[in-house]
Amino acid sequence: MSDCTCGERRTDWIPLGRDVLDIEIEGLTALRDRLGPSFEAALALLAGCRGRVVVTGLGKSGLVGRKLAATLSSTGTPAFFLHPVEGAHGDMGSLRAEDVVIAISNSGETDELNAILPSLRAIGTSIIAMTGKAQSTLGRAADVVLDSGVPREACPHNLAPTASTTAVLALGDALAVCLIHWKSFTENDFLRYHPGGSLGQRLRLRVQELMHTTGIPVTQDDVGQEEAVRVLDKGGFGAVAVVDGSGRLMGILTDGDVRRAVIRGDYAPRTPVTAIMTCNPRSARSDQSVAELLDIMEQKAITVLPIVDDAHRLLGLIHLHDLLGKGGVSFAG
Repeated sequence: MSDCTCGERRTDWIPLGRDVLDIEIEGLTALRDRLGPSFEAALALLAGCRGRVVVTGLGKSGLVGRKLAATLSSTGTPAFFLHPVEGAHGDMGSLRAEDVVIAISNSGETDELNAILPSLRAIGTSIIAMTGKAQSTLGRAADVVLDSGVPREACPHNLAPTASTTAVLALGDALAVCLIHWKSFTENDFLRYHPGGSLGQRLRLRVQELMHTTGIPVTQDDVGQEEAVRVLDKGGFGAVAVVDGSGRLMGILTDGDVRRAVIRGDYAPRTPVTAIMTCNPRSARSDQSVAELLDIMEQKAITVLPIVDDAHRLLGLIHLHDLLGKGGVSFAG
């Protein structure tokens, strides 16, 4: 990192920008290394919450808190943001004993936030503190303290919240993502909370609306390996479907199948493709949802799926990129 005293005015923008990012990374590294039992305790409180999660904080901490509340709400943990000043003037009436409060303050001594702590206690809510000072007023009042402290701010005067707010943002994301796993929150669940989003709309589609049915790479099961590889190379999918005389899916030949056959010494140009293809490959139906196929393809590390009818006749192919909306697929040279 570049050396600089606080009194200097720097104009080396790229090195300065890198210094800022280094300081932010330093803070995140310290946060990661410090993560321990209190993080699990906070997760248990949040996962077991029978009410709602209430996030509160002032200033920059409040802005980060709003983002955390939004992330939790969209990933299966009902949450909302409560401004501490508004809370002190009546909005505390929306809280219940079964709620869990996440209170954010780097110093732990934010007067407006600490002023509502006795009321939170009187209501009976559990309190999770995100603070850089575990022994602060906020830290001592909390049921669980998540130490979000950082070695220093990126601000040259060590005053403007920079690395500290990044740390809280990342810590909130860590909680939210762990809760996704804890609650087994799926793509279909995501769709329910994002009906208007582009990803949500795509997850709602049926496979028949996205699958390729014309010009797809397909070959008969009695052709030689060389001919099948030619179809594979021209197909642009990284795979070729292998069917019998009645169009029933018998197997699939992928780039990986060919590579492994060559390494094993099994590749023989005139030998039928059935000798090196993947037999009885996983397939899908045209009436399945995009969300269902994404689950399958992620779990099985598959990028191309044949689509078949009830008689197992090939109807088309679909690529992972089609499901994610990443445009046309082309892997051919």
